[in-house]
Amino acid sequence: MKAVVLCGGKGTRLRPYTHTVPKPMLVLGRKPILQYIVEYLRKQGVSEIIMTVGHLKEQIIDYFGDGSKFGIKIQYSAEENSIGTAGSVKKAAKLLKGEENFLVLMGDQLTNIDLKKFMDSHLKRKAVISVALKRSGMPFQYGTAEIDKDSNITAFAEKPIIQNLVNVAIYALNKRAIDFLPEEGDFALDVFPAILKSREKLAGYVFDDYWIDVGSLQDYEHMNKLVSIIDLIANHDK
Repeated sequence: MKAVVLCGGKGTRLRPYTHTVPKPMLVLGRKPILQYIVEYLRKQGVSEIIMTVGHLKEQIIDYFGDGSKFGIKIQYSAEENSIGTAGSVKKAAKLLKGEENFLVLMGDQLTNIDLKKFMDSHLKRKAVISVALKRSGMPFQYGTAEIDKDSNITAFAEKPIIQNLVNVAIYALNKRAIDFLPEEGDFALDVFPAILKSREKLAGYVFDDYWIDVGSLQDYEHMNKLVSIIDLIANHDK
């Protein structure tokens, strides 16, 4: 498998840290967020990564190089201006060299989703794009009732859990999807509506595995505290 990892954003929600460090290179514990992702992809069977880079890109390129010290091949697609998630993949597609199907992930998320199962589902369903959907539930504060046309109660649930399926921006793309990608634009706003209007298949893959977006100062600082505690415990036990 090959994967495109989007690393070019400015990370404005994580300022002031991202004034001098690109968001994927912010350190969690003892290593950058992006290193966790690279190591995870290698363990998941990904053989090659194309990183889309922009803001402070030299720090990413200098750190990861050609990927050999991480046991994986890494190439780079550099952007001078922000062109959106879909635009980034469109630009990087030329480095895929005709790959029939490939993965797209963000450079600021941590997960343990089984990518092989995700790709197998994508291939089996012959989708142009498959979207990983994280199952998320929240208990409602009150009991709820269902009624018929005569206002008779037909069902009652005490504080039901409201289920949502969250688009976590992990995608599997068939090469046909590249035709739907704009030079500038995003998947949710520009690509998915276009696919839904066509006869191509946009598939969902529901998962319950761990996933977190390191998207805000609060998220980042909270996770850093957790990782530091885990490191302290691990080193104390040695």
